[in-house]
Amino acid sequence: MIEKAQTRIPVKLHRNVALVQTEDALLAEELLAHKKLAADIVGRLSDRVLLIRPGRVDAVVQELRRMGHTPSVL
Repeated sequence: MIEKAQTRIPVKLHRNVALVQTEDALLAEELLAHKKLAADIVGRLSDRVLLIRPGRVDAVVQELRRMGHTPSVL
């Protein structure tokens, strides 16, 4: 019997968080570069998913709308 080495994948659990999921990675980069939004983005979970600072969801949605985006809030 051949034994396979087990690989551990580090996982971080986030609770009660807000995320922004973009259509593509380029748009996520654009949002990260935007001065007002960058202050409210605390992390990046993938190339298209950004983690929003607690309590700042409304401000982020308003800024996205001001920029001409049409965010969908779930």
